[in-house]
Amino acid sequence: MSLQWTFIATFLYTEIFVVALLLLPVISAQRWQKIFRSRLLNAFRSYSNLYFNVFIVILLILFADSIRDVRKYSEPKEEHDLQSNPGAETALNMKLFRAQRNFYIAGFSLFLFLVLRRLVTLLSREAQVCAANEALKRQAESASNAAKQMMEEKEATQNSKNEKDEGAELEKKLRQSQQETSSLRSDLKSAEANLSAMKSQAQSTNKAHDHLLEEHRKLQEKLDQLEGKDGSRKDD
Repeated sequence: MSLQWTFIATFLYTEIFVVALLLLPVISAQRWQKIFRSRLLNAFRSYSNLYFNVFIVILLILFADSIRDVRKYSEPKEEHDLQSNPGAETALNMKLFRAQRNFYIAGFSLFLFLVLRRLVTLLSREAQVCAANEALKRQAESASNAAKQMMEEKEATQNSKNEKDEGAELEKKLRQSQQETSSLRSDLKSAEANLSAMKSQAQSTNKAHDHLLEEHRKLQEKLDQLEGKDGSRKDD
């Protein structure tokens, strides 16, 4: 195998290994995105399109050359040439085998190179989509938390307002109760004053009544004495 086809075969084996590695489900797209953006590969990113186009051109040239060789060695040879040179048929078959081998190597290398580029692009897009989804998820969570906090603050404000209203109503009722208590105390004091006045008046009335009874008793005694004297005079 010549040097160029040895290089293409090595490149093919490398492509197979890299494609199999990219297809592993253990490594996520975000990790591959970090690897693609690492310092090691950062130098090749600015010239990636140039490298890709150069490799595509090289693989296309080698693929076209392998097709030309296959067609060249697949053409039928004249029988008298083969009969005059018995080893020519073996050499021709060997060359045809090598041409077909080179054709498959170049074809699969070209195909896997396109697949490899597509895989890298899809992994990068998947990583970007996952990052965008994570950002949207965090944004939705923050919006939900903010809405929840606003609802809690609104409920707290409403509860505080209700408590203030209840406190104002209780304070109003307390003032009314205090006013009613003051009014009742005034009425009680007035009733006690009236009761004291009535007691004093009753005591005065009792004293006057006792005095009148005493006067009546004295007058009755005087009257009895006078009647007793008049009866004794009449008897004389």
